[in-house]
Amino acid sequence: MFTGIIEAVGRVSALEHRGDLVGVEVEAPSLTDGAKIGDSIAVNGCCLTITGIGGGRISFDAVQETLRRTSLGDQGLGARVNLERAMRADGRLDGHIVQGHVDGTGRVRAVERRGDDVRFAVDCGSQITRYLVEKGSVAIDGVSLTVVDVDERGFDVALIPHTLAETNLGDRVPGDRVNLEADVLGKYVVRYLERVRPPAPRP
Repeated sequence: MFTGIIEAVGRVSALEHRGDLVGVEVEAPSLTDGAKIGDSIAVNGCCLTITGIGGGRISFDAVQETLRRTSLGDQGLGARVNLERAMRADGRLDGHIVQGHVDGTGRVRAVERRGDDVRFAVDCGSQITRYLVEKGSVAIDGVSLTVVDVDERGFDVALIPHTLAETNLGDRVPGDRVNLEADVLGKYVVRYLERVRPPAPRP
């Protein structure tokens, strides 16, 4: 489990295609101390397992399902990626419950500065928006954010200067694909209501 509070922004230092797998190496010296093979790290919000550590770099293997469902396959050498280690059981939950199981991707619609914050709009399908509510939580590329508004096209959030400085969201421009994970509590509520409420009458 993660919190959506980014610990570091690393850089993709190597990509290796091995059959159906893609080996991803990320330069992240601040996270290698204490990390071990088998640990989980969220990379742009996608939970990956450490397969190698050395020289300030961490290695992962991404399977085809991961590449299909997320934007990790879009990342090239030198790309900046958000990183967060799995939450400790005795840690503070400063963001919200993030599983690292990406629900799908969206595309940045607009990035507009409004005073001291930046309004960040994302287009996505109903498979994401059906779980979103105003003032609820969503993770964009692993960053825990509060939904400002939801409409038929997607949703938007407000980014404060700290978020822009400490994550890679400040790199994003309209058209970029981003990983999205809706609040798991909202997903369970929707699924429960679908099971218990009677079907809508036919017209």
